[in-house]
Amino acid sequence: MKVILLGELRGKGGEGDIVEVAQGYAENFLFPQKIAQPATPGNIKQLEERRHNIAKREAERFADAEATKAALDGKLVVVDAKIGEEGQLFGSITAAQIAEAIKEQLDVEIDRKRIVRSSSIKTAGRHDVVVDLYREVEAVVTVQVGPDETAEVAEEPKTDEAEEVPAVQDEQQGEVAPEAEPAE
Repeated sequence: MKVILLGELRGKGGEGDIVEVAQGYAENFLFPQKIAQPATPGNIKQLEERRHNIAKREAERFADAEATKAALDGKLVVVDAKIGEEGQLFGSITAAQIAEAIKEQLDVEIDRKRIVRSSSIKTAGRHDVVVDLYREVEAVVTVQVGPDETAEVAEEPKTDEAEEVPAVQDEQQGEVAPEAEPAE
């Protein structure tokens, strides 16, 4: 079934492209999500009238992707993780963790779905990660996976707070008891 894309669809095309997709995919996903519309003669005629506006938006998106690529390409991002004795991670580094680290360290917001990995990151060290920004525009970011030292530091204040909390509760109980006695 031929459809006209109303937005970018990874692997298929961008706004205004006429692509061939399975009928079930179009009717059950693309149409309800307003990602595409049927390629009827009337819709194709409307598309031709909107081509100029679509081309301008396409140029803006491409320019934004190029600017983001310049900000990301070749940069180093550090992700802290718990590491075992032989350099193996407890778990793996997710795309969401990488996106969060990019946002915090490079001040560039990336959707986690744009991060392309051939396999999970399960070892310490440097790993190259591809970020698919827009159509053919990609940036390569180096992810440095290192030991998580903040977990040990964060545990110490928790034990101190636990000792202070009962002392505050004792003071509150002492104040509540005298008020309750005169009321009787």
